[in-house]
Parts: sequence; structure tokens; C-alpha cells
Amino acid sequence: MKIMKLYNKLFITGCDSNTKWMLPWFKEKFYKHMPNAHLEVFDFDTRFLGCQTWFKKPSSMIAASGMARSVCWLDTDCEIRSNIEDIFNYAEHNKLSLVEDVPWTKRRGETWHNSGVVVFKGLPSILANWAKVCKIKSSESTHPMYGDQDILHELVGQNLNRIVSIIDIPRDYNVLRLDLLDNTNPPNIKVMHWTGAKGKAEIKKQMISETIK
Repeated sequence: MKIMKLYNKLFITGCDSNTKWMLPWFKEKFYKHMPNAHLEVFDFDTRFLGCQTWFKKPSSMIAASGMARSVCWLDTDCEIRSNIEDIFNYAEHNKLSLVEDVPWTKRRGETWHNSGVVVFKGLPSILANWAKVCKIKSSESTHPMYGDQDILHELVGQNLNRIVSIIDIPRDYNVLRLDLLDNTNPPNIKVMHWTGAKGKAEIKKQMISETIK
């Protein structure tokens, strides 16, 4: 018996008590440009217990795969600047579609992809493996800079395995704060990803400015 999906296309995000303050800002930007899009927010304080916050991302994506044919994960520090529903055109079965993390590629001398925006169909094997390793690493890692993106990078490696597991999507769907610093950002920014402490400061600045208005 074929299981019916609740949605054809679904955007998801997730946050806990430490990052929930960004959610009103995120939703305002999201619905401003996509008023009819479906968005599911995972509460990391109550879901996937026993796993550190950002290691819960792939588990959320797996849960969403049971709700929709195609899923797009968005970090809550992503500023949606235009309608990005066409991002689902890049979703493929058994692969994860991501933007290359050009600043990290440049700094580390090997290809990296940023996990702030991830699109997929069904339940890719790489996603299941990613979630599995995140659960294991969550109890082992104490390094504050080690996260889900590092684990995905280690899993897909370089060359053939990365080609088999990852699809590159246009960079305007996930422009990083370091792209602005390095002057490597594309001219058209659909999603601005405000990473790191300086990025969060920018989000707070925007929230204060918009409150004043």
C-alpha cells in the first residue's frame, strides 16, 4: 500500500531555546516572499532527545521525508530575500542538493558544501547515514566548532563519493556572510545566510530596525 504524503513540497527549519529568538524574524522573511508555502518548524527542545542541537538537523529531515515528496531544510539564520520555491527543481532521489561553501573551500583547500540549505526527495541513503553518525558524534564531540556540516563533509569525502552523494545548486540560494567578506557573493542573493556571531548580530540589528519601523 502506497503511503500518501501530506505535502508535495515542504520547507523545514528547527531551533531550540538558544536560537528560538530568530524564529519570528525568519518567519517574517519567509512568508513575505512565499505566503502560500508550507513550513514546518521542529522544536529541538522536545524532539530527538539525547542529541545536541545542530546534530538534530538530519533527523528532522528524515522526519520530514515522511510528510512530503520533496523537502528543503533552511537554517533559522537564513534571510529569505525572494521566492525560492523553484529550489525544489534541484531535488533528486538519493542525493542531497546543496550550495558549495566557497569560503571554506578556499580556506581549507578542498571542496566543502554548506548544510544551511539542503534539498532532497524521498530518503537518500546519505541522509540516513548522516543522521546515524550525527547521533553517535553528538555524544562524543565537545568541540564547539564541530557540527553537522563537518560530519557530512567527512561522510562524502572528495571526488567520486561526493559526486554520487551531492548535487551542486546555484549559489544564490545560500550566500554566506563570509562570501560578502571575501567578495565572492553572486550578484543576485535569494537567501542570505548570516552565519556565526557576527551574523547573529546582523539579525538582531535587523530585528531592532524593523521593530522601530
